[in-house]
Amino acid sequence: MSSTTFRLIAGLIIGLIVGLIYGWVLRPVEYVDTAPDTLREDYRADYVLMVAEAYAGDGDLDLAQIRLAALGPQPPVDIVVEAIDYAVKQNFSRPDLETLNRLAIQLRSIPPSPEIGGP
Repeated sequence: MSSTTFRLIAGLIIGLIVGLIYGWVLRPVEYVDTAPDTLREDYRADYVLMVAEAYAGDGDLDLAQIRLAALGPQPPVDIVVEAIDYAVKQNFSRPDLETLNRLAIQLRSIPPSPEIGGP
C-alpha cells in the first residue's frame, strides 16, 4: 500500500472517530420545544393524564379537547382510550385510572362533529 493511500485511510478513520466523539459525547442532539404528537407512548399517556387532571380541576371540556388535539388528528376520546389501555398495562394507580375514565366518559357524551365538505 502506498503512503498516500495509507494517509488517506488513516485520515478518514481519525476523522470518523473525532466526529463520533464530538457528535455523541461533546455536543449530542438536544430536543427542545418538540410537539406533543412526537412523544413516546409512556410520555403520551402521562400527557393525557395531565390533561385529565386539569379537566378534573377546572371542568373545561373544550380546553381538554384542545389540549388532546395536540397529540394528533385522532378523536380525543380515542386518544384517552389508548392512554387508559397503556395505563392499565403499566399499573397506573387507581385514582389516575379513575381520572382518565372520567374524562373518557365526558368525551363520549359529546356528539361527533359533522364532516366538513360532506353532502
